[in-house]
Amino acid sequence: MSNPLLQDSPLPHKAPQFDIIENDHFLPAFTAAIEEARANIEAIKDNNEEPNFKNTIEALESASERLGTVSSIFYNMLSANSNDIVEKLVEEIGPMNAAFSTDVSLDENLFARVKTVYDKRNTLNLNAEENTLLEDTYIGFVRGGALLDDEKKSRLRELNEEMSTLGPAFMNNATKSAEQFSLIIDNEDGLSGLPDSATAAAAHAAKERDMDGKWVFTLEYPSYIPFATYADNRELREKMWRAFNSRGFNDDFDNCQNILNIVRLRNERAGLLGYDTHANFVLERRMARSPENVLSFLDKLLSVYKPAAEKDLAELQEFAKSQGLEDDLKPWDVGYYAEKLKQKKFDYSSEELRPYFKLENVLNGAFEHFSKLFGLSFKEDGQYPTWHEDVTAYEVSNKNTGDFVGILYADFFPRIGKKDGAWKTSYRDQGLYNGSMERPIVAIVCNFTKPTSETPSLLSFGEVTTLFHEMGHAIHALLSDVTYSSHAGTSVLWDFVELPSQVQENWAYEKETLDLFAEHYETGEKIPAELIQKVNNAKNFMVGWGGLRQIGLGLMDMRWHTTDPEEIKDVAAFEDKVTKDTSLFPRLAGPTSTSFSHIFAGGYAAGYYSYKWAEVLDADTFELFQEKGLYDQETAQSYMNEILTRGGSEKPEVLYKRFRGRDADPDSLLRREGLLKDKAA
Repeated sequence: MSNPLLQDSPLPHKAPQFDIIENDHFLPAFTAAIEEARANIEAIKDNNEEPNFKNTIEALESASERLGTVSSIFYNMLSANSNDIVEKLVEEIGPMNAAFSTDVSLDENLFARVKTVYDKRNTLNLNAEENTLLEDTYIGFVRGGALLDDEKKSRLRELNEEMSTLGPAFMNNATKSAEQFSLIIDNEDGLSGLPDSATAAAAHAAKERDMDGKWVFTLEYPSYIPFATYADNRELREKMWRAFNSRGFNDDFDNCQNILNIVRLRNERAGLLGYDTHANFVLERRMARSPENVLSFLDKLLSVYKPAAEKDLAELQEFAKSQGLEDDLKPWDVGYYAEKLKQKKFDYSSEELRPYFKLENVLNGAFEHFSKLFGLSFKEDGQYPTWHEDVTAYEVSNKNTGDFVGILYADFFPRIGKKDGAWKTSYRDQGLYNGSMERPIVAIVCNFTKPTSETPSLLSFGEVTTLFHEMGHAIHALLSDVTYSSHAGTSVLWDFVELPSQVQENWAYEKETLDLFAEHYETGEKIPAELIQKVNNAKNFMVGWGGLRQIGLGLMDMRWHTTDPEEIKDVAAFEDKVTKDTSLFPRLAGPTSTSFSHIFAGGYAAGYYSYKWAEVLDADTFELFQEKGLYDQETAQSYMNEILTRGGSEKPEVLYKRFRGRDADPDSLLRREGLLKDKAA
């Protein structure tokens, strides 16, 4: 049988044929795609013409197109729809990929051609995007080891192949460790305090496991968060909290050795390439530029967030005592009493919002929101097969011209083999493929509250903001208008990538936007204006606590990637040491690091600070929309044209200044959070 991964798809816009792709297709597809890419590389090297931008830089950009397509499908399935076979394949495919990538980076003849073009860049009359591609290509080779001697190149090759399997192994451990825990309740007393939506979901989970009449709670976010927030039974809250915060630690899926191996290999690679630490290596290609700049940024925020968090915690402790808590407040009490304190201070419960946020309505409202902002139209389209029955495909077009914009897949519910959290991913980025301009194929993947036989999927407000966040990433990819796919959409410097996502969360607090979709799933009643106002009044509730948590994670990430790994013998002890200034409780479960997939299995190593970095940009951006109008077309078009369409084709600071007319105001975030006074008029 032919392999669908090695053929141009016959589907419209060459969409992936998920309905006929099987696990057995992946290994031969990688093998063939790597062979094809190697042949393309050899053709570039064998070209007798003088190296120029087209025959070397552009040719390199397109040399691994098929391999990129196969990789995107495989690694996305590893995250969203995995199984034991796919997880085993990583052990073979990861090193194959790494070996090929290293072969390219260390090819002296290929690098010589690239360097020839790079050295005469000032005479080539290239446009901004071509200049960026040339610079990125040259720097990519240098950072990939092209200037190393043979002995160091050999060691770098070994390091790359070792690292290729460690990230997937870490992610797999974190997922399986979480999946092996469940809290089974067979007495209604254990459900005290829980909202109907949580108990219904737990009953549904029990029924799926042939445990009718019981309730099953898991460590998936839609199950864990409501339990931690509302369950009156403190012992059960503690049990859930300890399990959640011990994922990947001291069990059959312990990640400690993976972490030690990862930081050791990253550090050795950085040293080989001439950098003091992995963080120095990473940050050279970030807006922040250096560990010193990141630490200065985080320390400035820490000086504001820590006293605010201490004040939040003291208030919460006092409130908990007034509610009858005789013991000191513990971590498993924070969410529970915070929700009760919020109800008291702002006169509403988070659960009051849920009936107004039926998933289908929220999604359609988000589509309408992006239609108003950027003129997009979304249409469900069954002609595109998907990787799971829960997934829906949408065709996106320009509502004014009808022009095709891209394909969007939406995958919303937890399941076995799907990692937790939420993310946007691409199956094809916009740009040139085989000389033709292709539009993007993207997906948003989440773990939202599942529907039951009695109720539809009703989202928490946090899930609503998550949907807007991930859609922001998707829109960044869908609106891309560049020449080269390596610059498309979210292919920007890492500390700029969260701006288009985080800024979208702001609209979820606005009545004008909520009126597009927030209506009671039974009565059709619009969400009351006074409830929206209460949400906004509570927007900065415990903002110090939340801010300190993010700063703590950012600093922990930096310490993992600036410390000599030889000094780290014990993961938990090291984490305790580096978080002592940002932790307001002693560690009472496993270390956070063992399930911190962002930095050990994702792209955020030495980059977790970027969430806060981008929050400054998003706060500054949204201030302009508040000033001009939430759907002001001049502002929206400027933001779209200067930021979203340009991807990574130019430096982010250049794009942002072009949009805003100035650099971002560093105080805009703290103003939004009520931790700084408003700027002077």
